[in-house]
Amino acid sequence: MRTADIERNTSETKITASVNLDGSGQYDVKTGIGFLDHMLEQLARHSLMDIRLRADGDLHIDMHHTTEDTGIALGLAFRKALGDMKGIRRFSHVMLPMDETLSRVAIDVSGRPFLVWNVTFSRPKIGDMDTELFREWFQAFAMNAGMTLHVETLYGENNHHIAESCFKGLARALRTAVEIDERQAGIIPSTKGRLGD
Repeated sequence: MRTADIERNTSETKITASVNLDGSGQYDVKTGIGFLDHMLEQLARHSLMDIRLRADGDLHIDMHHTTEDTGIALGLAFRKALGDMKGIRRFSHVMLPMDETLSRVAIDVSGRPFLVWNVTFSRPKIGDMDTELFREWFQAFAMNAGMTLHVETLYGENNHHIAESCFKGLARALRTAVEIDERQAGIIPSTKGRLGD
């Protein structure tokens, strides 16, 4: 089983995260931010990764540190669980519809982190959560998971749908990218013979 546990403590947040890449989409998430919990539950359910996460952050200031640091912790756990990345499909892309919204997510699980974020919100908040924080989460996750990640909402009106389509799109792309390809089981999917740099 490809699993990992991470504990990350700073003066701003204390976070524990566990992932199982070969799970069934089980989740147990408590960040103190209701909408972020909802998105991370979607990430687990639709990627079939099991995710357990506890975050105790400085929410009396705002939600920035907790949001960013959960992305960091989950990214680190994801990368650790991948190990040497032998046999994974590596690349994936998804067009994810949610009612009037359509988002595109493409990833390369290569060890070379990069984020392209072409997503626009028309409101500053969804519930209590600042919509500008979604980019912070995706940036933190991509950088620490070591993946190239492109996220773009092609069209949409409802801000909840826009955010959720991005997380569900990431989930479905991850599900395919980390699956073991029977045709290259035990082989690094790169002509370099290694991934990660």
